[in-house]
Amino acid sequence: MTVARRGLTPREYRQEIVDLVPRLPVAPRPLGRCVGLVLAEDVVSGVSLPPFDNSAMDGYAVRASDVAGASADQPVRLPVADDIPAGRVDVRPLAPGTTQRIMTGAPMPAGADAVVQVEHTDGGTDVVRIDVSVTERTHVRFSGEDVAVGTVVLRAGTVLHAPQLGLAAAIGVGELPVRRPPRVLVLSTGSELVAPGEPLPPGHIYESNSVFLAAAVQEIGGEATVLRFVPDDVDAFRSTIAAHAAEADLLITSGGVSAGAYEVVKDALDGHGVEFVRVAVQPGGPQGRGVFEGLPVVTLPGNPVSAALSFELFVRPALLTALGHTGVDRARTRAKTTVAMSSPSGRVQYRRGCHDAGQVEVVPVGGPGSHLLASFAASNCLIEIPAGVDRVEVGDEVDLVLLD
Repeated sequence: MTVARRGLTPREYRQEIVDLVPRLPVAPRPLGRCVGLVLAEDVVSGVSLPPFDNSAMDGYAVRASDVAGASADQPVRLPVADDIPAGRVDVRPLAPGTTQRIMTGAPMPAGADAVVQVEHTDGGTDVVRIDVSVTERTHVRFSGEDVAVGTVVLRAGTVLHAPQLGLAAAIGVGELPVRRPPRVLVLSTGSELVAPGEPLPPGHIYESNSVFLAAAVQEIGGEATVLRFVPDDVDAFRSTIAAHAAEADLLITSGGVSAGAYEVVKDALDGHGVEFVRVAVQPGGPQGRGVFEGLPVVTLPGNPVSAALSFELFVRPALLTALGHTGVDRARTRAKTTVAMSSPSGRVQYRRGCHDAGQVEVVPVGGPGSHLLASFAASNCLIEIPAGVDRVEVGDEVDLVLLD
């Protein structure tokens, strides 16, 4: 039997899990499959944006000097020498004293230096009346004014969302080098567990941890596979993991890690590459981590809030780090509590709460119990009470970890 280390702080244990989960390999992926992933290499533009001088408006390409002084009272009339729709490439130069009708995005003719919006004309097709004067560069998009050839447009470490992917497409990039999503196995143990939607026999409970954990993995860009249901049998447990080890980057289990009898996760993995420890946190003290059959393993407690909080504190930062994120911490703030709370000596306690942005108070939701899943679901923050504090009074300021 492995002798468990005790008294790890949450910060120490979090770092152990970060070190356990391997950095994910880099591979090119089509833009449509990069949403939420992290760019692994700088992207350099091979084209200019815009690629050519073009019109920013529907209107008329002119020489600004030809419409100098034009107004509604003293309009200027110019012959319309040509039409330039978007996409046309055989654009003729603009002769002095003429104009060409032009559409948004169409290339500017050589010699033109401004565009008059169609709203300031009579819309003529042979001869157009122009009611305003314009200066050079008015309503013209010049080649390279957004992006010049050779510019680094996206830096390694950038999280790819719609604007970044749109920019990549605009410079002609069809795929990007990213760290691929982590492949995570999720396994909940317990012969008493029943799948949601099935009849509930006496003495059984609906299994919720795997649903939560799989969703939490997917929310940060991972791919989750749920293994259901593994009975409380050591051999069946080990064989199930071994059968899937080669196809995953991480196994997350919940349940079976406490000090009592029939703790199948501990019985199966203790002494087989996984070490079980106590972390100075409430809820979620009993934890385990290691490598089994070449697969990194994190074992979480079975009570729903303990499992959820453990993922939030320890597993989520590790997976985000493996994906290449540099900012893996939730936003934090401080607020005054509306309820007095006690906390166990020597442990960091996390209570659930509701806090509205801009407000000075936080309202605790539910008690400290690790089974109170409804209070967790109704919360948008965690109230962090440090290990050295055993009592918080009404009006005391507390640290908040924002979950939204």
